[in-house]
Amino acid sequence: MQNWNEKYRPKDILEVIEQEVAVQKIKNFIKNFPGKKKAIILNGPPGIGKTTIVHAFSSEINSEIYELNASDLRNKSSMNLKLKPVLEQKPLFEKNKIILVDEVDGISGTDRGGVSELVALIEESKYPVICTANDTWNQKLSPLRKKCEIIELKEISPSGIKKILIDILKKEKVEMNPVILNKISIKSNGDLRSAINDIEAASKLDKNEVIEIDERNRKEDIFKSLRYILQEKAEDKMIQEFDKLDMPLDEVILWIEENIPKVYSGIELAKAYERLGKVDLFKGRIYKQQYWRFLLYENIFLSYGISEAKGKNKKEGFYKYAKPERILKIWLNNQKEAKKKTIAGKFSKITHVGQKRILKEWREVKNILKNPIIQKQIKLEKDEIDYLMKY
Repeated sequence: MQNWNEKYRPKDILEVIEQEVAVQKIKNFIKNFPGKKKAIILNGPPGIGKTTIVHAFSSEINSEIYELNASDLRNKSSMNLKLKPVLEQKPLFEKNKIILVDEVDGISGTDRGGVSELVALIEESKYPVICTANDTWNQKLSPLRKKCEIIELKEISPSGIKKILIDILKKEKVEMNPVILNKISIKSNGDLRSAINDIEAASKLDKNEVIEIDERNRKEDIFKSLRYILQEKAEDKMIQEFDKLDMPLDEVILWIEENIPKVYSGIELAKAYERLGKVDLFKGRIYKQQYWRFLLYENIFLSYGISEAKGKNKKEGFYKYAKPERILKIWLNNQKEAKKKTIAGKFSKITHVGQKRILKEWREVKNILKNPIIQKQIKLEKDEIDYLMKY
């Protein structure tokens, strides 16, 4: 069963909205190839339709399209193995051919030869090469920018997103609270793909169930990563999945831990938790012994390892992923510790006793600090007094 993003992906260039300038530039590039540049970069945040536009064009001009993801082209050797044959191979049935290199940000920089090799292959190409990037101004892409025309795609307006969402809901015969629809349209921040995911998720909830709509930060979505790892078939390129997230790996571990039981059960759940335990084991070795090369194994177990625990089958259907409760608990504990240190610091100045000693003997000191006279002498705030009385 297709998700709504795949089901309602534009099949024709006329279905692409609010990208008129970019569309015309792409048309000119393909029509005039080979011109001054043999490649273009479609630049813009995730979810605005960069890859979709290229597929729509290929359909319009009856062209073959060869799509390669940059995660498959990490360095010079993989570039020569996978991209070079595509550039040299003639199209079937005497059609045109477009080479699409998706998410070019993922290619390694000059240290491993990925970007420089891509530039060399573009120079030799007999066919138009279209790259997509979330941030083409990354320093490592400097050699590539010099060889490509950069075409900026706009974020889609809230009104444009809302129009598309309404059309999808009509086709699916689903009614949605206008307030929720407006919030999704606005908080998507121009990310149409995420907005469609949100209305699909909202459509499966009970009418009385509350839905939280987080504002998109234009980085890769943790919920999308969870769906990919926990529901799709395990594949090698999963190892780089969490590199796309604007989130510390320790926090990703909490998200995985929280949501594994929502999708897995039985032996697959046991396997997944066993591999999550190995992630923690390697994390400990990295911190204690500074063995940074173990980061690779941490990534492998957290992504491919967790995914492979379910076997070869995909997990179809909708799963309601949730924020990890441990994050809130850790935050609350950190807040309590910070409050304790602040109080200890004030008491230390009056008594000339070291703060570390006060914290070490906190149980006894706390009873002294409950005295209102002492509280007044060291100038405790109301929230600090509340903390002493509560904990």
